[in-house]
Parts: sequence; C-alpha cells; structure tokens
Amino acid sequence: MNPETSILPANPRVAIVGAGAIGTFYGAHLAFAGAEVHFLVRSGLEEMRSRGIVLREGGAVRTLSPESTSVHASTEEIGPVDVAVITLKNTANGALAALLPPLLGRQTIILTLQNGLGSDELLASLFGASRVVGGLAFIAAVRESPGEIRIYTPGYVTLGEFRGSASDRVRWLVSLFRRAGVECQAVDDLAGARWRKLVWNVPFNGLAIAAGGVPTDRILASPEWEREAKALVDEVVGAASRFGYVIPADFVEQQFEQTRHIGAFHPSSLVDYLAGREVEVEAIWGEPLRRARAAGAATPHLEKLYARLKELTAGRRQPG
Repeated sequence: MNPETSILPANPRVAIVGAGAIGTFYGAHLAFAGAEVHFLVRSGLEEMRSRGIVLREGGAVRTLSPESTSVHASTEEIGPVDVAVITLKNTANGALAALLPPLLGRQTIILTLQNGLGSDELLASLFGASRVVGGLAFIAAVRESPGEIRIYTPGYVTLGEFRGSASDRVRWLVSLFRRAGVECQAVDDLAGARWRKLVWNVPFNGLAIAAGGVPTDRILASPEWEREAKALVDEVVGAASRFGYVIPADFVEQQFEQTRHIGAFHPSSLVDYLAGREVEVEAIWGEPLRRARAAGAATPHLEKLYARLKELTAGRRQPG
C-alpha cells in the first residue's frame, strides 16, 4: 500500500533513530502529545532508561518519566512503525540499509531530519522514493547528557515530500508536530528548503571549527569572521539561485540576528569536533560544493572552508 493513500492514525507509532539533541527533543514532544514513541539509543541507553528525558529551556523544565520513555538498543526490538524519524548524523548513513528494515511496514513513512544534502536521495535509493519525506529542523539545542537536552531556541520544522509538492501525509505530519507544540510548516520544494538551511549551517557550523573551536557569539564578535560568514552565505545564495531557488535577503539577515541572540552556542558540528567524533563534512560542505561547481557557481570561500575542515577532521570515524 502506498503511504500517500493510507489511513494515518491519530496517535502513531514512531521510531526516533538517533537519540541526540534533535531526536530526543522532538521524540519527547511527540510523546507528550500522545504518540507511541520508541527511541533507538546508541550511547547512554541505561541512563535514559533509568532517568527518562529532561528538556531545559531557560528556567522551564519538562520531563518524560522513565516509565514513559521507551528506549531500545536495536530496531529489531522496536519493530514496524508508522513513522521512522531519522535524526542520526549523516556520518552514520552507512548503517541505514541495515538499521531501517525492521521498522518498515507496508505504510511506514521515513522522515529524515538530517543536515546538509544527500540523505533524501540515499533513503529513496534504499527504500523507495514513495516512503521518503524530508524535514529541516531550525533549532538550537545540545545534549548535555543522555536524555537531558538544553534548548537555546526551539525554532521550527519544515517538511516536504522528497519529490513533488506537499501531500496529505506531509500535512498530517505537520499537524502531528503542531499538536506536539512544535512550530511546523509544509513546503512544496524540499530541495529549495535544504539550500535555505545551508545559509546557517555552512558558515556557523563550519567557522565554529575553523576559527579555533569557538561558539557562535565569538564568530559574530570578530569583524574578520563575520565578513567570512557573510561571504560564505553569499556563495550559498548564489549557488541556490543556479537551481532556481531564491533565498531572500531578509531571511539571511534573520539568521544572523537570531544567532546574535542565542549567545555562546556550540553548533552540533563543533560539539562533535571537540568530542573527537566524525563531523558531517561531506553532507554540509562537500556535497553543496560539488553541486555548486556542477552548476557553474563561483565558491572560493566554500572551497577553502571545505578543504580546511577536511584537514582538521581527517582520520576521525563515527563511533559504533
């Protein structure tokens, strides 16, 4: 049965594949709203099992009790679900072919909230384009310990079909996230939305590492690094335009202003870098650069940053 024509449940069975900051945050909110949520946990399994989930935003704290937090060491333990939400880093994508099949029933939707470019195409090649919905999480959050997430800004989520305009199932997912208290919207062009997300990820994730392992406020406090950030954004905007995606100037300015307000934030790539883990270099910088070059866009700043990030992260591997 095609997922597009399925009867979608009010309280779906959901698998969160990757219980980092993003997966834990959205999984907890979906559970608060009545969904049956199961977390695949690669590290910190026993901590989440015994403590549950804690979300901290400013002075507010929301918790999901251990009894209500369903955590698993394998997808076989979870079994078929209505929605499989992929929040693993792109560096772990080599495992998806083996990880996802136990979660897939006839109607299962695969929703990827991964950064950068390429994950939609990979999932479509492995499991069929008809299953794949893509999403972008505009959020600033970090995992302080297993199951404990600090939110700097909850932001919003954008969802779209891998191919084609927003469908009934995308609108159903949007309503599900909204019911969970997450600001969410549907888009008719997922690829264009992914280029918009790169407006933040390319400069701030990248320069946080290249500038010496610094939070975002340090980038914007330096005239030199802020100029470099804006030069990178100009190249992203220019490359996107080669594919027919227009990124307005006010959207770009909004990204910089919101970043000024969140203070000393450590982007996810910087967190991975400082922890000695593999960084999503190819998805966030390499693949956009290759697509920009193929379209004839000039990207000298992106080329330099990509080369520097490859140098700084050489030899790292994704932990088991």
